This record gives sequence, C-alpha cells and structure tokens, in this order.
Amino acid sequence: MNSENEQAGGGADSAPPEQLALIRESVRKARAPRAKPRTWRGAALAKELPVARVLVDKGVLHLDRYFDYAVPEELDADAQPGVRVRVRFGAGRHRVREGRREGGGLIDGFLVERRAESDYAGPLAALAQVVSPERVLSEELLGLARAVADRYAGSLADVLQLAVPPRSARAEQRPSPAPLPPPAAPDAGSWERYEHGAALLEALAAGGAPRAVWNALPGPRWSEELARAVAATLASGRGALVVVPDGRAVARVDAALTALLGRGRHAVLTADAGPEKRYAQWLAVRRGSVRAVVGTRAAMFAPVRDLGLVALWDDGDDSHSEQHAPQPHAREVLLLRAALDKCAFLLGGWSCTVEAAQLVESGWARPLVAGRDRVRAAAPLVRTVGDGDLARDEAARAARLPTLAWQVAREGLRHGPVLVQVPRRGYVPRLACAVCRTPARCRLCSGPLEGQESGFTLRCGWCGHEESGRHCPECGSSRLRAQVVGARRTAEELGRAFPAVPVRTSGREQVLDTVPGTPALVVSTPGAEPVAEGGYAAALLLDGWAMLGRPDLRAGEDALRRWIAAGALVRPQSAGGTVVVVAEPTLRPVQALVRWDPVGHAVRELAERAELGFPPVSRMAEVSGPAEAVAGFLRTVALPPEAEVLGPVPLPVTAAGRPRRPGAPPAGEHWERALVRVPPGSGAALAAALKAAQAARTARGTGDPVRVRIDPPDIG
Repeated sequence: MNSENEQAGGGADSAPPEQLALIRESVRKARAPRAKPRTWRGAALAKELPVARVLVDKGVLHLDRYFDYAVPEELDADAQPGVRVRVRFGAGRHRVREGRREGGGLIDGFLVERRAESDYAGPLAALAQVVSPERVLSEELLGLARAVADRYAGSLADVLQLAVPPRSARAEQRPSPAPLPPPAAPDAGSWERYEHGAALLEALAAGGAPRAVWNALPGPRWSEELARAVAATLASGRGALVVVPDGRAVARVDAALTALLGRGRHAVLTADAGPEKRYAQWLAVRRGSVRAVVGTRAAMFAPVRDLGLVALWDDGDDSHSEQHAPQPHAREVLLLRAALDKCAFLLGGWSCTVEAAQLVESGWARPLVAGRDRVRAAAPLVRTVGDGDLARDEAARAARLPTLAWQVAREGLRHGPVLVQVPRRGYVPRLACAVCRTPARCRLCSGPLEGQESGFTLRCGWCGHEESGRHCPECGSSRLRAQVVGARRTAEELGRAFPAVPVRTSGREQVLDTVPGTPALVVSTPGAEPVAEGGYAAALLLDGWAMLGRPDLRAGEDALRRWIAAGALVRPQSAGGTVVVVAEPTLRPVQALVRWDPVGHAVRELAERAELGFPPVSRMAEVSGPAEAVAGFLRTVALPPEAEVLGPVPLPVTAAGRPRRPGAPPAGEHWERALVRVPPGSGAALAAALKAAQAARTARGTGDPVRVRIDPPDIG
C-alpha cells in the first residue's frame, strides 16, 4: 500500500475502536452463520435427574436400545421425556476431556427418560441440543411402537419414523385450538339395518369397548355409519381413530363427520396435505385439541388421547400394508392398540378377509351383519358368463365381450352410467401368437410385447424396444391376439360400439372420484372405480380369469373383494341394478359373488388354510437374499423347536427398468426365498429369534444382506 492510498483510505489503525468492534462482529457473523451444537465441556450438570436416556435415530437392529447422555444444567428445563434431541454418536471410549466423552457425529433422537444414575460405568457424552421443547413422544406411543417393532422383528427407530411426522417449526409455534365439549350421542340411523347395530352405538356412547367385524351393506352409507360410530365414542368423552385405504375414502368419511358433528371436532391425516399442515394437524391431536382422527395408513399411529375406538375400513386393500421397514399392516397395528389401550375395535368392509373371519371364529370379535333379506334387497342382481357361454357366443369371439354383457350395458345406459371393470391398465398389456398362443417376447430382453394405440407398433414393456415385422418363433405366424386387453383399449372398443355415449376412464394416470348420474360408460381398473350419483345402472366385470389365475394364496379372496367393491356401487336389484362377471360360474369366489356372501367365502378359506397350516392360522416369516446368505442365515438363527422351514426357492429376477414389487429382489440380482412357519402362539418367539440373528449379522457387517419380513402379504 502506497502513501496516497494510505491517506485516502485512512488505514485500519486509524479507525475508532468502536467501529473496529462492529466490523469484527459483522465479519464473525458472516463467516459463521450457524453455530454447531456445543460439546458442553466443563459445563455443570442438572442437579436432579442428570442422566437422559435417548433413543437414537439409527434404524439398525444391533443398536436397537437406549443410550445414556449427561444433561447440562442449561438444558435441564427443556430436556423432558418425549422431546426431540441431538446427540453425538460414535465417540471412542478414550476421547474423554474434563469428564465428558467427545467426538462422533451429530444424530437426531428422542429423549425417553430422565434418570438419577446411569447403568453405564464410564463417562457420558452430553446432550448436544434440545431441538424443540414440544413433547411429541408419549409413553403410550412409545409402548405401541415397541410392540410393533417386536411384532415385526424391526427396530424401534424405524417404527418411530413412521409414527412421528417430521418437525415443522412454524407449525409448532402456532397454538392449537381449544378442545370442544363432547357432542350428544347420535341416533342409530342406518345402523338399524344391522343386527346389533344400534347396540354397538349404545355401547360406544356408554364408554364400552365392543369388538366387531362389520360386513357393510352395498351402497354409499358406510361412511355415514363410520361417522356415527365416531360420534358415539366422542359422546362418551373418549377419542376415536379411523383408518381407510386412500384419499378418496378419507374425503368421504371427512364429509360425513363434518355433516354430523360440524367442523373442528376431527383431524385429517394424509400425506397429500403437505408436511406443515399434516404436522399441525398431528400436533392438534397430540395436544388434545382434537379427539377424532381419520386418515390413511400413516394415521394408524395417531396419538389420540383417551382412545376409545379404532376402526379400519377394507383391511384387504394393499394400501394398508406399509412399504417401509418393518412393513407393519394397519390391521395388526390397530389390533395392538385395541389390546394396549383396552378400547373398542371395528373392522369393516363390503367384503371379508380371512383374517377378519379368524377374529370372529376365535371369539375375539363378534360379527356385525345384516339379515339375508336386507342383503338381497340392497345387492344388485349378479349374472355370470363362463367359458362354455363364451365358446358358443359368436359375438364374444369377434368382439371379446359376450352378448349378455352388451345387452346389459345397452339396457343400463337407458337409465344411468355403466361401470366396466378391467383388470389391467393401458392399451394391450399382453400379446400372444394367434395360432399357437405362444407369448410375444422382445428379441433383446425377452420382455413382454405390448400393443400401442398408434396402430401396429409393438413395444417391449421392459426395455421399450419397438418391434416390427415380427414372426412367432414356434410356428412362424405373424398374427397376434390379445391375452389381456387394457382399460384404454376397452374404452376405445366401447366408444365405437356406443358412439353417442360418453366414455370415461379411471385408473393410475387419472383416478376419478365421482361421475354424474347421466348415461355414460366408465372404464376403470380395480380399486379406481368412481362413485356414481344415484349408483350405477349396471357393471361389467371383465377378464375374471386374469385375477383368479394369479399365483397367489389370496387370489380368490382378492378377486372377490374387488368384484364386491365394484358391485357395491351398483343400484339394488329392485332398482334394476345388474352385474355381469365374465368368469367360470362354478368357482367358489364367483359363487360367493352371486350369493353376495363374502363372509361364507372367508370362513371356508379359513378352514382350508387351517388344514394346510397357512396364515393367518399359522405365523410365517420370509427370509430372502442371495442363496449363500440365506443358507448362512438359516444355519445361525435359533428358531423355535416347532418352526418349519419351507424352501428356499429362487425368486423371479426383476428386469432393469421395471418397478419393483414389495419383496422382489433388486433389478438383475438372483435371490432365493425361504419361508419359516410356526403354529399359533409361537409368533413372538419366531420374531425375536429372527431379530436377534439379523442384529448379530448386522453388527458383524459381513456377507450379503438378508431381508426378513414377518407375515408378508404376498407369500405366493
């Protein structure tokens, strides 16, 4: 710096001391915008209960326990059981300074308990930070999470990730509304249609804890009936929790609760609400401002105070099975809550699962059904078209739809909308040779070839390669036929057959919630059927063999559930409602649909599974992974004496670019699967043994990974 610059700038030495202090303070703040949590070296500890027992957010089994930390005096007031904290984890035993362990990375956790002394004899690290004084983890929620972790051989930290939503500081800063007084007990309403329906509401309003499996009548009144059960529970001064499969069902129950109770008495917990809004609703429930909750799968852990009722709608829906570890099912979680909180339990649906039938068969729950006269009055007429009918039907061979289906659709369109259920989405999902029926495969990856809307172009469903000029490798024919026709192709065919009628589609790309009661064709995949105003005039259930022929233990049960869910949206027989199912009429699920008797079908299925030793009569676990890893795991695990190992057998290889189904191996990897079966009463011992073996394997950190699932829904 020359003298001219020195005179012009004045130099740092000529600045007043106060200005220098301000400059240094500004520079310091700019360089360190966020201070790291302190190590509390040499800080005084809390005078009372100076030890905090913390659950660290590490979802590995060999760390599924509590860790003790010292509580600095400055954090004493905020460090209460149930709050979120940050701690340093992984410090070595020899990194001790001034009586405190130091080092390790910062990790989130929950403070579970304050204690006077630690079981650990060495020096403790200090709590680094109390993230928020909000006590989000109650003793009841912690006990439920521990029970779920033990039930599914998982870690407590993984369950709490499902149970406690991510924090939103703005939501925590806003106060929750004041709780409203209990409402008056509702009248029975449409519950009068069921035997003991009115008695259920009376027991709930009186503070009782009835347990029932409810087979709902067809029609849209199920949401109103659930709302009345919630209102009766609130009238007793207790809370209620309702879990439904999807957002459309949540909207219906939400509307029914609002119409019956008004606004402010219930909260809606869904992932679609967004993190901040969902956390604000969750906090309102946790603080006791709201005593009723309706939501999807994640709401099964909602911290409702003084829980008096847990209700689940349509437990056979795949959406109730959590995809994240340890993959609990909403039905089993609510069963645990009913046992731990000694509250009422209501399992409802148009259909009936084998698990629901077992609850009644064992005497744990009572059936809640309507008389056969009411069932026949509410259900539509069901007609069948079997293989013999299709073989004699010229129209069915030419246009895929049998004559009966065309006639019912034409008659139904005179009075309202007609629902067409197709098992597959897309255009032509599967093709085969028209001569020898050999499946059409891609020449590059052997994936299935699919037809496109653009014309004669064929495209591989796995790699996307387009095929042209293809000939069958078996017979040389170039002609193809559709094995299964998708929803879009069906809509196209129906549009040509009924040119003056609008055609709407509902599926994965766009799911409709409702449709008007005017004449229209509504083509939908299973589970995406919209509700029609006044009900559908008719329904066509196509390609029934595609659902019944799946290689799955639940194929018949699931097909019947999907058919009944579609038929329940159709007007009753007295109003002309008709359902046509294209499936072999002698099959048990088809007969159950014709009689509208899902309970009888579930009872027979339960009896057969009891003879064969299949779930839910037995408890079963799946162990999957590379062949050597599965064999090594089974050699080391200390299974109960009564355990039986089935397999292992190879799993289908997942093609690259294809979505992975739950339980499927990573793309391109060759895995095997073994099933471990134990009789009733040994499920807890099986889960504990598998968890201990998996924890030991994880601690060693050697070998290929092995995946353990308890009671998988897709055992084949």
